[in-house]
Amino acid sequence: MGGNSVVVVNMKMVDSNMKSKHLQDMISYACGKKKELFVLYYASPLSDLDTHLVLDLAIYGADEIDPDMNLVKGCGGSLRREKVIEVCCKKLVVIVDETKLVDYVGGSRLAMSVEIVSFCWKFTTQKLQSLFEEADCVPKLCVLPKNGKAYVIDNGNFIINLYFKKDIGGLKVVDDAISRPANVVDHGMMFIDMVTTLIVAGELGARVRNKC
Repeated sequence: MGGNSVVVVNMKMVDSNMKSKHLQDMISYACGKKKELFVLYYASPLSDLDTHLVLDLAIYGADEIDPDMNLVKGCGGSLRREKVIEVCCKKLVVIVDETKLVDYVGGSRLAMSVEIVSFCWKFTTQKLQSLFEEADCVPKLCVLPKNGKAYVIDNGNFIINLYFKKDIGGLKVVDDAISRPANVVDHGMMFIDMVTTLIVAGELGARVRNKC
């Protein structure tokens, strides 16, 4: 499970169903240390991928989702962990509200997160910017608001947030290009062809869309 606000509400419902015995024999895995605490408090017993190699279901939110159900994720800093979990799961359910829907990846102008190793991070940042010059990319190191120091994620790495003013183009081409710099660990820009079911909450209720 991830940790966006919609997923949090969902896990509270899971917790309620487990306590009432409507849902039993469920084991959870969280993609980050803070989310582990949340799972332990609200949901089922916590496990890990070394104990359970295949997951039945992953439930996540998203920062953006395009008409083809390609995602932008990772603003919380769990890029690599989330992708590892999604590769191990049979089904991936994404829960968002209508504000997350975009015409194309990058359309919301919100941050696109890239996980990099801390060594030589400024060079990597410049390299990432040069890859997306045509999209007027502006890269920024993710820092802690309290002291301005680099935000170090659970894996011990940094996050570079990329901001685009224009469409970045073909996703699979961009996916390959952004993964090539040696310091790049992973990115949350395109979770391509991974979503099984999309649930969109809106003023008129929820809409459910399944992968064809």
